[in-house]
Amino acid sequence: MSISKSDSYAAAGVDVTAGYASTNLIKPMVESTYIPGVIGTLGGFGGCFALPAGYEEPVLVSGTDGVGTKLKLAYLMDKHDTVGVDCVAMCVNDIICGGAKPLFFLDYMAMGKNIPERTAEIVKGVVEGCKQAGCALIGGETAEMPGIYPENEYDLAGYSTGIVEKSKILDSSAMEAGDVLIGLASSGCHSNGFSLVRKVFDIDNDPDVLGRYTDRLGKPLGEVLITPTKIYVKPVLCLLDEGIAIHGISHITGGGFYENVPRMMKEGLCAEIDTSTYPLPEIFKLLAEVGDIPMRDMYNTFNMGIGMVLAVPADQADQALALLEKCGETACRLGIVTEGSDAVVVK
Repeated sequence: MSISKSDSYAAAGVDVTAGYASTNLIKPMVESTYIPGVIGTLGGFGGCFALPAGYEEPVLVSGTDGVGTKLKLAYLMDKHDTVGVDCVAMCVNDIICGGAKPLFFLDYMAMGKNIPERTAEIVKGVVEGCKQAGCALIGGETAEMPGIYPENEYDLAGYSTGIVEKSKILDSSAMEAGDVLIGLASSGCHSNGFSLVRKVFDIDNDPDVLGRYTDRLGKPLGEVLITPTKIYVKPVLCLLDEGIAIHGISHITGGGFYENVPRMMKEGLCAEIDTSTYPLPEIFKLLAEVGDIPMRDMYNTFNMGIGMVLAVPADQADQALALLEKCGETACRLGIVTEGSDAVVVK
């Protein structure tokens, strides 16, 4: 690759040699995520992964997503080693809702200027996310796009594929009134609602605000907001491995409770959620106060401290909570499934 160099392309704003430098920096990190099934190494035109044995009817489940406008904080704070976790989380947390174990991940970065050291920091976060999810980073793309993105900005998106036995795909068919709703604590705002977050705190016009609210939050606002999304793959797989009959899972992303919980509900059943069952994180109280946002809108925009909701049989709820605690998760009895025409009631 050392012979590939174009002065003309460089004059147009694209330095292909920076791409090679980035690859050299990230290759050891990427290879540290490899798990059985990975074929080859970084540098090919496609990532190869062999399906694991032991499945009678393997079903592949895929998801894709990006980090969104949370990236603005990374630019302003010049902190790029956590948004990769968000990127992985937004994909793998979706596919685990179907009971699928993530196998591999690919990322896509588009930027105004490829700064190899910054690119390596971004990939560092992707690698960390893949390790938390137990999947391999088998490829990706870095596109230098001057004129589309400013030099100091970039976009980050990803794609993941997982696997599940066809007979074990999670759906709501077994859900019934009396099932217990279990909420898994979030790590903060995750990667949703940041257009509203930025507006509430006027971050774009007053970036110095990212260093404020230390007394209220215990740390500067920016540190709280940039905290990466929690990845729930391993605790959910733990529950399944221990025989917990999960009757539905909802990843609480953009749209909050009102948009996402109904996606896991069986027709004719209602999720009654009691918000008094867990402490509301201070960041959401602050957002509501500073932005004068009604609580209905808060629960329709943010995760409000709950990143994932599971429905389990009532007689397995205590066991599920004990297993989650053993896995290091903070979880609560969030509510109950009842009969009703409303898919979700938040009170």
